[in-house]
Amino acid sequence: MLNSELERFIREDLGPYDLSCTLVPEKEVEAVIFSKEECTIAGIDVAMSIFRYFGLQATTSHRDGDQIMAKETIFSLKGSSVSMLRAERLSLNFLGHLSGIATMTSKCVEIVKAFSDTRVACTRKTIPGMRSLEKIAVVAGGGDTHRFSLSDCIMLKDNHIKLMGFEAAIREAKKRASFTQKIEVEVESMEEALLVAGLEVDIIMLDNMSPGEVLRTVQTLKKAGLKEHVVIEVSGNINIGNLEEYAKTGVDVISMGSLIHAARWVDVSMEFSV
Repeated sequence: MLNSELERFIREDLGPYDLSCTLVPEKEVEAVIFSKEECTIAGIDVAMSIFRYFGLQATTSHRDGDQIMAKETIFSLKGSSVSMLRAERLSLNFLGHLSGIATMTSKCVEIVKAFSDTRVACTRKTIPGMRSLEKIAVVAGGGDTHRFSLSDCIMLKDNHIKLMGFEAAIREAKKRASFTQKIEVEVESMEEALLVAGLEVDIIMLDNMSPGEVLRTVQTLKKAGLKEHVVIEVSGNINIGNLEEYAKTGVDVISMGSLIHAARWVDVSMEFSV
């Protein structure tokens, strides 16, 4: 994290007149940060950046993606009592939020792995200003980042099609795309998938289709000899409860906004040594 980004978060948390942290006597103290529950940890580098900013000595044996047991120490800290208090909430917020995403992702990846080698990916449903960190947390959990921004891939969604139609939109995308950019098209039926596959795009997203509809579409594309030429992604209302059904369909990618927006924070805490 750049210092300019970090300072924005620090200004928000400290405010213009931090009296609470300066009430304690300024002295060198030690503390540990630990998880109160089993989790997949993420946010190690971000927390380390916060500790360094406040001049704290921080040591850890963990990296993003490690499995942490309940009550296991994540960081050992040493430094100013005032700085420790100022770094506390910000570091815990990042560790809790990002570890929650990594833990959710890890659970979903394990569910899918039992049935196929399908990739589990997140989406652009992220908190503004937090996207890169949230997507890195997905990677820590074994998931795929999908697009970081609109510039990474040309994705033609339902509103593109309403405005232009499939053929015109795809033709214009191919005309304007860099040779490095893939073209992905969102469809809502087997008929649309067959049409788009015949127009030679790179990725087809089956959106808001039931597991049964997805399975029939994948099988039909295979029979038509079109499956091997295109990546098939499924998305829309997929969660940890119905993930197994989608994992059995034979798609290449399952993208889930719920990896981020439905992830529960992990409970992490700081405790001073006295």
